[in-house]
Order: sequence, then structure tokens, then C-alpha cells
Amino acid sequence: MDGKQEMRVEAAPYCYTTCDGGREVSGRSIARRHRKARSLSTSSASSSEYRRTQSLHGPSPVTTFGPKACMLQNPHTVMHIQDPASQRLTWNKPPKSVLVIKKIRDAGLLQPFKELCMFLTEVKNLIVYVEKKVLDDPAISDDENFTVVSKKFCTFREDLDDISNRVDFIICLGGDGTLLYASSLFQESVPPVMAFHLGSLGFLTPFKFDTYQSQLTQIIEGNAAIILRSRLKVCVLKENWEKMARVEEKGIILTNGDLESSRNTMQYQVLNEVVVDRGPSSYLSNVDLFLDGHLITTVQGDGLIVSTPTGSTAYAVAAGASMIHPNVPAIMITPICPHSLSFRPIVVPAGVQLKIMLSCEARNTAWVSFDGRKRQEICHGDSITITTSCFPVPSICFRDPVNDWFESLAQCLHWNVRKKQNYLSSEDEDN
Repeated sequence: MDGKQEMRVEAAPYCYTTCDGGREVSGRSIARRHRKARSLSTSSASSSEYRRTQSLHGPSPVTTFGPKACMLQNPHTVMHIQDPASQRLTWNKPPKSVLVIKKIRDAGLLQPFKELCMFLTEVKNLIVYVEKKVLDDPAISDDENFTVVSKKFCTFREDLDDISNRVDFIICLGGDGTLLYASSLFQESVPPVMAFHLGSLGFLTPFKFDTYQSQLTQIIEGNAAIILRSRLKVCVLKENWEKMARVEEKGIILTNGDLESSRNTMQYQVLNEVVVDRGPSSYLSNVDLFLDGHLITTVQGDGLIVSTPTGSTAYAVAAGASMIHPNVPAIMITPICPHSLSFRPIVVPAGVQLKIMLSCEARNTAWVSFDGRKRQEICHGDSITITTSCFPVPSICFRDPVNDWFESLAQCLHWNVRKKQNYLSSEDEDN
């Protein structure tokens, strides 16, 4: 396999049992249990009790409705979905290379970065990949003691060097931006990502650096839970490509997306969100939103956010959207300051295709960015097509997908933090 290490996800599907651990269940105990929890329907009048083992997926729906109706069976459209709660990281072969991503221009990360790289190189005997501009930092290049180690590193340059088939896993040092940057480096399959919280917010970085040696050893041995963070596949079709190319030559717009053979389409993999806004214009943004080819609404306001569940806790939540767990297969559509009181954020299935275009009545152009980067102008005739990508980001969990997410809500966003109401005594009730 040319030295490339592969990552595999092991998962066990959820199941149902028709008895309580093999013991007989009386009708009275079933009645009591049904009063406490919602029972699962069965296709026939059966006294068997169905219960679900721990799973992040909902129960499989019953496909018979009443005495005579049922769902038309189509075996070509049956999906076998694994349970995200039991996804574990394992290696086909021991990992040999690691990409270390460090937040640029942060003096507080110099010592952790040097310490980590020396551990990976000298102790774990791994090939370390580092971006060239990180080593160009005088605080690193002028360190004679560290130069001996850094000479062993493999360097790369963004947009110029392809490392997609060389890296076995990724380590991020910094905040959430380092994970977003790691995602942008891989337009297809992404290696497992281990993110250390050394930035300001750290919603996507669950690991603390204090015990990095034992945690890294555990990951290298293949003993860790992972969560697959879905990404958006975005295609930007430029109608006036020649004008776009002239602007790029002036260095105004940066595009590192994959250019297709037609030379007028750019592709991006987006982890958080796609933002369409009115840019520097004082006029309202006026864009048409299509879902699977049908016009569903025209957005009039400051703009529109199309986000993944991972991105629901970023720009989208600041614009009034709900927070969605990353394991929920969905795409969020959130307006930015809409000029309509009834335009609320919505959630659509992950399998739909969205398309955004300037309306014919638009007074000005729009601007689009992808995870806060690659900002470019959208003119009349241009289109943005958004679907769920088949290349998620496998993010390594500190505990498990559920506990890590709620821990981030509490620690980073202070979700539902308030002073508790005082206890009311019986005397107070009488008074």
C-alpha cells in the first residue's frame, strides 16, 4: 500500500431484544414499564416487549401501518447505517507519520510544539510533517538545540504540496481554527485528527496537553473513540471565468479549490459553514435558494449561512440557529438578519442538494466564504451548489461523542448556566 496507513472504523449496529435479558416478563411489569417510558410499536398485536440497546441512532421504524397498509419495499435504496456510539479507531498497520499543525504567531505554543515534536521524533520514531512557514518562525529557526530535531522534519507548503497520501494522523495545537485548517488541507479522505486545547475557545479541541504522552500512546495503539464530523461539498460555478481569472492574477482573491477540467468550477470541502453575505454593499442581499432543483425561498437580508452540525455551534448559533450534535445527519440553513420576521432557521436532511444564486432583482453582487476563508464575489449567473460530502473529518474523542459535546457546551459556551432557584421550605409554602 506504498507505505500509506489506513484508518478503519469499527462499529456495531444497534439491535432490539424481545425479552428482558432472557427472563420472563409479567403483564403487570410491562404495564408499569410502559407508563414510565414510551413503548416501541410492533407490526402485530404482540405482548413481547422491545427495548433498544444504547445507540445514537433512533429505532428502526415499523413499515406496516394498520391492518392492510405497508411501505413499498425497494432493496436498492436500503441503507445499512452503523451506530456512531461504538465507532472506534483501529490501524491496519502501525502509523509511521504524523502531521503537526501549530497556530501561527503564538508564542505560548512554542514550548509545547517543540516538546511534542521531540517526543514524536525521538521516542515514537515517527516521521513528522510540519508546514514550512511554521519552521520559518525565528523563535524556532534560531533555536540551535531544536534545529537538530527539525532537520528530520518533512515540510510542505499549502496549495503547492500534496500530503494527502503521506500522513497517517494529525495533531492540532491551538484552537478550533487549527482543526478547520487541517480539514482544508485534505480535499478527500482525512486522516484521524487529535486536537489539543491550546487556544481561546476550544470547542472542537477536547484534549489537554498536560498528559499528551499517555494520550498519544493510547491513540497510536488504536484505542480511542472517534466521531465522524460531516463536511459540505461545495461547487462554485463562475459564469464569467475570464474576469475571475484576471482578479486572481492581481492577488485579490485566493482560491485553492480543485479546478475541474472546464476551468470554471471550483470545489471546496467545508467543515463549519458556507456564508453568503452582501459584502461591502449597503443594499440587502437578494439570493434565491433552491433545494433539489426547486426554488424554496428568496433570501433578503444580510446573508445566509449553510452549516454542518459541527458548524451549528459557530456562526450559525450566533445568528439564532439551534445547536445540533455532530452525529445528526443534517444541513442547517440560517438567515443573517433577514428582512422578515417569519424567516426562521431550518434543518434539512443531509442528502439534499442546495443551490444558491443571485436573484434577477438583486441590486448588487454577493460574497461567499468557506469556513471563513477563500472569500470571493458571486455575480449574476454564478451558482453555489452544496451537498453533504462523503469525506468526513474523523475527530478523536477524549471520552466519547456525547460526553465530549456536552462538556464543550458547558465549558466553552456556558450552556444553561444560571444561579439555581432557592429551595422553598414547608413554612414558606404555608406563608
